[in-house]
Amino acid sequence: MKLYCLSSHPSKPCHVLRFKGITIMLDCGLSSQTVLSFLPLPLVPSARLSGLPNWMPRDCSNPQLEGELKECCGRVFIDSAPEFCVPQEKIVDFSEIDVILISNYLCMMALPFITEGTGFEGVVYATEPTLHIGRFFLEELVQYIEQTPKASLASHWKDMLHFLPPPLCDSLKPRSWRHLYSLSAVNSSLSRIQMVGYDEKLDVYGALKVTPVSSGFCLGSSNWIISSDHEKVAYISGSSTLTTHPKPMDQSALKNADVLIMTGLTQTPLCNPDSMLGELCITVSTTLRSGGCVLMPCYPSGVIYDLFECLSGHLENLGLTQIPMYFISPVADNSIGYSNILAEWLSQGKQNKVYIPEEPFPHAFLIKNNRLKHFKNIHSEGFSTEYRQPCVVFCGHPSLRFGDSVHFMELWGSNPQHAVVFTEPDFPYLEALAPFQPLAMKAMHCPIDTSLNFTQGNKLVRDLKPTTLVIPESYLKPPVEAPNRTDLLIEQTDRNIISFKGGDVLTLPLKRKRAKVNLSPEVCNKLVVNEVRLGVNLATLTGQLHVKDNNHSIQVLEQTSNGSSSHAGNNLSKKLPRRPEETLAQMRYEWGSLDLDTFIQRLKEDEGISDAKVEQSATGYIIHLPKEDALIQVEDKSTHMYCDPELRHRLRKVLLQCLNRI
Repeated sequence: MKLYCLSSHPSKPCHVLRFKGITIMLDCGLSSQTVLSFLPLPLVPSARLSGLPNWMPRDCSNPQLEGELKECCGRVFIDSAPEFCVPQEKIVDFSEIDVILISNYLCMMALPFITEGTGFEGVVYATEPTLHIGRFFLEELVQYIEQTPKASLASHWKDMLHFLPPPLCDSLKPRSWRHLYSLSAVNSSLSRIQMVGYDEKLDVYGALKVTPVSSGFCLGSSNWIISSDHEKVAYISGSSTLTTHPKPMDQSALKNADVLIMTGLTQTPLCNPDSMLGELCITVSTTLRSGGCVLMPCYPSGVIYDLFECLSGHLENLGLTQIPMYFISPVADNSIGYSNILAEWLSQGKQNKVYIPEEPFPHAFLIKNNRLKHFKNIHSEGFSTEYRQPCVVFCGHPSLRFGDSVHFMELWGSNPQHAVVFTEPDFPYLEALAPFQPLAMKAMHCPIDTSLNFTQGNKLVRDLKPTTLVIPESYLKPPVEAPNRTDLLIEQTDRNIISFKGGDVLTLPLKRKRAKVNLSPEVCNKLVVNEVRLGVNLATLTGQLHVKDNNHSIQVLEQTSNGSSSHAGNNLSKKLPRRPEETLAQMRYEWGSLDLDTFIQRLKEDEGISDAKVEQSATGYIIHLPKEDALIQVEDKSTHMYCDPELRHRLRKVLLQCLNRI
């Protein structure tokens, strides 16, 4: 079994597994941290951003670099449309991929890069919420980029990395970065997805079965089980044991796997989601009471549902129900509407509300009471008349490089009354704020990552008891910001652990040892069982092996008519190969241990060899035949003969006559 690691980001995984002739891609996450090297794309022209000075390296006079780099508060940015770090393309030919398994909507952002223009002809499996909410994420990202096109694209800076200051000089393979796909590519790639349900067993060309099970991370999120008749591989990505709105994690199905591949653990191991949520509520309420507004850069689904619920309840307890909350996204309508019709994918508590009947999420109630208002963008009809301060604004993108969040950062950045609160863990908040410096508004980092932390991850591994654990290399050492926290890593016990990093190709210790073969009833009726020893029975069989769609079956050997070639001459018939049924019918199978006394006696009687000398060795016996210049080495499970070919044929015939035959 081979595992190819195409992503360097453990929380944006992309792996390819090759086993039993099948090539399976596990997730296709897109690393967006590269966009932090680019200047923001404002919705309206920004005099501040356009007025930033050009930057050129001291020891470089390349005129083609002119205008590609800008400087802001000592930091250098690329003035171009943002580019993304796609899964590595040179390791695996994407046209050879048979199946893509998607764990959740955060791990499918690179799907158009994989399926479009690469010759991909396979199938993609994902749950219904993953497909539809993933569509929201993809469409929102495309619209954010396309609504603010750049007149020119910068590329010459990639040739001069060694002249550039950090972090640009540390960019990983920037030549492989890609501009975003189009909306038509998104629609084409999503049309390849087949929707599946939890615990549904899917056949992959007869060789493997793949089954999604709930991971508890977000709506429709899955872990995957890849199994054959005798092997089991479990893949964990983006899982959670916290009690939130998704259906709880199913751990029992993942137990006792031969190989467990685990990714998607928390990106913020030093932060507790509950305490972060408490700090967020305090920061928001304090800012609102002082007359300021709060910007919360977010994704259009996921944790935002829980933020609506918790924050509205907190403000209600403080008597701040008059404070409006705005959710601004090109897909805001679809996201809010769709979340209320997914009862089967929700936790039991949320499901129970559906049958009362009552909306499972409180944001439906908030919208009815005008406490939560949603718009496609700031130019939408009604936004200017509905907008009032102080307020809370939820909008994208969490990177602060495109989307409506750029506009609010430009609008509020110079006012210390306002605040920006970061809840998404995907981007370092200081890096996100860098092109908006100097910044007067308050900035609060409250990352809410409900993924498994390392304590939960270690407990999960102990409970699942895999034979081999495969994890990212970074999970075996503490985080850089807490080098002494040895509890913030995956424990290395007696269990076999294999680590990987981006670009690695691993050989996993799982080999095909057995395969299931079905016997036809006709073959079974012809079996003659022989008892070789007490409690052990053997039977030989003769038949035709049929292999179709990786399913093996043995059928009765078809007999051919002896007279079918009666017209042929005798000389011709002698040259023709013997028919299969004639050859197989004469086959016999020998078994058992060699009786040395019987063998020596048969050598003397049948071959006239009377000078055999027997010596005991560490593994059996050695029989020396001096006159024939031959040596026979007899062991428990094998026999070796060292002599000329003609004598070996005769000796083999004698030896087989000394064994049991069936």
